Amino acid sequence: MALIKDVYNASFYSGFVVHATAAIPGFAAETFLRDVQPPHFPGFEFKERMIHTTHIFSQSLPAGFSESAPAFTALVSRLLDAGQEEKLAYIFLPEYIARYGLEDFETATGLLCQVTQFVSAEFAVRPFLLRYFDRMLSVMTAWSLHENHKVRRLASEGSRPRLPWAMAIPELKRNPLPVLPLLENLKCDPSAWVRKSVANHLNDISKDHPDLLLRLATEWKGTSPETDAIIKHACRTLFKQGHRGILSLYALHADGLSLPGFRLEAPEVTPAQPLTFTFSIENQLNKDRELRLEYAIYHLRARGQLTRKVFKISERSLAPGQALQLTRRHAFRPITTRTYYPGLHKVALIVNGQELAELPFELKDV
Repeated sequence: MALIKDVYNASFYSGFVVHATAAIPGFAAETFLRDVQPPHFPGFEFKERMIHTTHIFSQSLPAGFSESAPAFTALVSRLLDAGQEEKLAYIFLPEYIARYGLEDFETATGLLCQVTQFVSAEFAVRPFLLRYFDRMLSVMTAWSLHENHKVRRLASEGSRPRLPWAMAIPELKRNPLPVLPLLENLKCDPSAWVRKSVANHLNDISKDHPDLLLRLATEWKGTSPETDAIIKHACRTLFKQGHRGILSLYALHADGLSLPGFRLEAPEVTPAQPLTFTFSIENQLNKDRELRLEYAIYHLRARGQLTRKVFKISERSLAPGQALQLTRRHAFRPITTRTYYPGLHKVALIVNGQELAELPFELKDV
């Protein structure tokens, strides 16, 4: 199976040099190819290869960062014309801007705006937010009105307070208010890719400032079907936490719902034999009810405590008097991100944010 680090290979570098030589007068192609894959290169992981490529690229340019900016622009334009965009290996280009352009704000931000139209610069903007918070956020707010949807996405994705695998921006975790005008500009964006980023950004905010998301969701709800979808997706963490304000906003409550027949197929499960449970739910009211159905697994940990993880089942409407029967399976196959411990666990049914029933089961043979 191919490894992600292997996107950096001799074939990629040979192809890149063709474009770099054509776009950058004086580019040291032979030096680049000689130095970019040293004898110890096979031992590098993906990030090490990316950073190493960035370093060798910078050394192969005929001038410093600011002086090389026009040549860099020409290179990105050539790569775009050649249909090379979205190739992961090219992430070293925005990394080059982040590492070598931090002292030249104007040039660097112009290049970030261009390069993100070729390969996403969401990680590369983070050092600039740390160094020039207000100034960079002003630039990114302007980007949120850019004609290119990839630039608009960068405005949202690059300023996320909890962007996965990226350096943290503590100021945005403490106070997300400065980024709200940027998100307001994007709440009706025509691009689904941009709207998804806005939803993920708002979900990040909800983890530190849940009441702020509740306020925004209340203000935005009903703006358009697309905006409604943004805030619904943004609320996913608060739904799982059973946040009362969010549940109330979506009229999700458990009154008048009956939950008979919750049972396990077997009281013992193994990695080879998943947990299987069946339940029924009935609407006892004389009006339609919106349902958000989830279940929680309480995993036994090494010191005997139980930790809760919530999984979504579905969302649907239930007519007056209507009953619904469902069966779900939950596997305990080994995965690298979780260690399972044998012993007594629990499964709980969650209806509209409230745990209405739970059953114990034993996990064996792990």
